[in-house]
Amino acid sequence: MNMQQIPVIKSAMGLSSRPVKLFGSPWSAPGWMKTDGHMNGKGQLIGQPGGKYFKTWAQYFVRFVQEYAKQNVSLWGLTVQNEPMDGLVGHFSFQAMYYNASMERDFVKLDLGPALEAAGFQDLKLMMMDDQSFKLPSWPQTILGDKDSEKYLSGIAIHWYLDRYTPVGLKLSETHSLFPNHFMLYTEACYGAAFSDGRVDLGSWSRGEGYSQSIINVMNHWVTGWVDWNLALNLQGGPNWVHGHDADSPIIVDATHDIFYKQPMYYHLGHFSKFIVPGSVRVGLSVNSKGVDIKNLHSIAFSLPDGSTSVIILNTADIPLPISLHDPAVGYINAQIPARAIQTYLWKP
Repeated sequence: MNMQQIPVIKSAMGLSSRPVKLFGSPWSAPGWMKTDGHMNGKGQLIGQPGGKYFKTWAQYFVRFVQEYAKQNVSLWGLTVQNEPMDGLVGHFSFQAMYYNASMERDFVKLDLGPALEAAGFQDLKLMMMDDQSFKLPSWPQTILGDKDSEKYLSGIAIHWYLDRYTPVGLKLSETHSLFPNHFMLYTEACYGAAFSDGRVDLGSWSRGEGYSQSIINVMNHWVTGWVDWNLALNLQGGPNWVHGHDADSPIIVDATHDIFYKQPMYYHLGHFSKFIVPGSVRVGLSVNSKGVDIKNLHSIAFSLPDGSTSVIILNTADIPLPISLHDPAVGYINAQIPARAIQTYLWKP
């Protein structure tokens, strides 16, 4: 537990008008518990699930939740392991620890699940995988296909970094059809951290647009939430103890001049975080082109808890496009969405 984070978390919780849901994600066990003796590099827990190192590691999870609770900070969920395949690759300088799907399955059913349950944390949302979407649906099939591990798990955690290289919509829909009782949550996304994206790109509208396009796409395929990796970073995309692993962020801070910048990513995220409140339900949205090229129009609709309807529309074209929204219970809205723009429409019946 990082005690420096506690005041920041409490401040955010105090300022938020809604309950703040927190989840934890381990990157590595201590080096003495691992085959390589280090928190980074190529290594895994010593022994096999059910053994003393796996039992001890499960107790680290329990203690983690308990210590936050002592600070009056309750966790909503946990992931079993951040990017478990990173510990197999071995060339990363940041903390990593390897599991394959079978190892993770057995750790959950033999060690972690029982340990959390015995400590009274059975209501915590435990999420499996926490890695790239191309592992769908095979990784969940291995773990959730086993009833002894499935009973401890609430959801499937997914990272966005390789979505551009895989038919993510098809994979998400297939996974949902196989395991409809387990939610899918995008637990990590950011620009600048990998694949030659560059680091901080102040004022990048395309990065904000990319966020919205991803959120609309995955939430149209049964994903229930989407989490940015960073809240705020400095002008270099840090601080980060791992040199060369800096990233971009919706808010960039220039501490020297005591100013900060709200990036386009920040405002794009606001269309979802402001208007798609917890408890909202995605509803069907029928799209008709009527002679307009709509390949650059991306949209999603939700029914909100107060009975309102919210529709978010993203135009990735370089020209404005006419739109017409029709709700049989209310009527029509005829409008135009500017080039490279995002709009949210909100109405009550």
